Amino acid sequence: MGPFRERPLFSPLKKPLSESELGIITTAAPYDPDKGPQGQDAPYNAAAKFYQPYSQSVGGKSDLRIVHVGVERKNADMKDSKYWFPLETADRTVSAGRVKAISSNVYGLPTNWRQRHTLETDAHLVLEMLKADGVDVAVLIPNCPICHQSQSLLARYLESAGISTVLMGAAKDIVEYCGVPRFLFSDFPLGNAAAKPNDLASQDINLDLALRLLELAPICRTTRSISINLV
Repeated sequence: MGPFRERPLFSPLKKPLSESELGIITTAAPYDPDKGPQGQDAPYNAAAKFYQPYSQSVGGKSDLRIVHVGVERKNADMKDSKYWFPLETADRTVSAGRVKAISSNVYGLPTNWRQRHTLETDAHLVLEMLKADGVDVAVLIPNCPICHQSQSLLARYLESAGISTVLMGAAKDIVEYCGVPRFLFSDFPLGNAAAKPNDLASQDINLDLALRLLELAPICRTTRSISINLV
């Protein structure tokens, strides 16, 4: 059977979120000025793509870009990553006592057409990073259509290793076809999977809903949908 036909494993929380360490996994690429235009209004830039999973300390200023992926550039803000990389939002959940801590690193998953490479190579490397940092639960945020496939495969892999996951995404058909344990679907343009643009409340609400899915989803393939007019 192919990876999408097998029922994904479901790993319930082993302890409350208030006692758990949260890892954030993105498909955004670390900014490299030698790889051409990567700012707002930059065209699609394949040179900015990365091919190896990475971890990056949350202690410094994370400068991540999504110009290398197929997102809706009219609505994706390259200058403000909070719509597709909710690190600042997650920090607020820690301050509120909702989550014990954010892991010492954030993690990057390459987008890859080859499902086998994602499952047998990239997912294994990301799992090792999470285990080394003591991550208990993970939030996965894809951007482009292939990002959604790669992150869905990773979610299934991490759950099989005992790490509870929730995927925040905007490509419902892809994620539900792949099948993930928990999915928060935002009916936003690709590139805004974590929040409505220019809306602090949306950032907090979306992540809180994702965390509630981690706590309350009863079975695998649980989807919750958000639909907000961006106009």
